[in-house]
Amino acid sequence: MQSIQLFELASKQAEWLSVRQQVVSTNIANANTPKFRAQDVTPFQSVLESSYTPMARTSAAHFAGDTIGGDKIEVKDEELNNEIGVQESGNTVAVANELSKSGEIKRQYDLNTQLVKAFHNMMLTALGK
Repeated sequence: MQSIQLFELASKQAEWLSVRQQVVSTNIANANTPKFRAQDVTPFQSVLESSYTPMARTSAAHFAGDTIGGDKIEVKDEELNNEIGVQESGNTVAVANELSKSGEIKRQYDLNTQLVKAFHNMMLTALGK
């Protein structure tokens, strides 16, 4: 029987969301730390692209499936927020943006768990349990 990749995909996204929440929490905790640079993680799309084998190209006219290296979730410095810029202390954390990201992470995690639960129930129904 072929393995079902939905659970693996949901697990990878949950791991990515966990790392992103940790980075956002660190940004919020260091909002008043002098010279602290806000950080964020690479988009989940890049994790997907590095995890799965791209489809083969049978023609030069087809789109190339470039993969982004490694299965790691990269933490990088966040782009400078134009609204706040660099504060007098050298800090680049915009607390409002970080709180917005935190809410987004919660919504994505809730959606992830709801999809896994629905798929699990569908599998149980198909098995007659």
